[in-house]
Amino acid sequence: MAFKIRVSGIVEESIVDGPGFRYVIFTQGCPHHCPGCHNPQTHSFEGGTMMDIEDIFRAFCENPLLAGITFSGGEPFCQPKPLYELAVKVHKIGKSVMTYTGYTYEQLEEIDDIWVKKLLSVSDILVDGPYIEELRDLDLQFRGSSNQRVLYLS
Repeated sequence: MAFKIRVSGIVEESIVDGPGFRYVIFTQGCPHHCPGCHNPQTHSFEGGTMMDIEDIFRAFCENPLLAGITFSGGEPFCQPKPLYELAVKVHKIGKSVMTYTGYTYEQLEEIDDIWVKKLLSVSDILVDGPYIEELRDLDLQFRGSSNQRVLYLS
């Protein structure tokens, strides 16, 4: 079965979206609409491009220097099933998965959706919480506002 993700964009090598060199997928679609969002173009659920996870995984595998993949947004937990399937492939080759979300970890645990739970289970690092412009701090690593947490889940 071919799984597809609605993608806003991809950065093939990033050093600001997690530890080491990261392959970053910016998902399309976000319900949070945080004021001051860094990626407002990702909010619409109709935008972006549909991409097959096999094609994304092949491109990811072309760079042996990558430490892992990062799911950003948009809101990755709005597309949990294909992202879970991609994360499983990434883990099978010994690389890490980092996921950004506007939800808190506790809110994700309360969502009654098996795929949300599965994506959470394969996220090695989770940056949670909405971006709050009044709490913006440029000195924070991997996050934009001080309410957001970097959670090491594995």
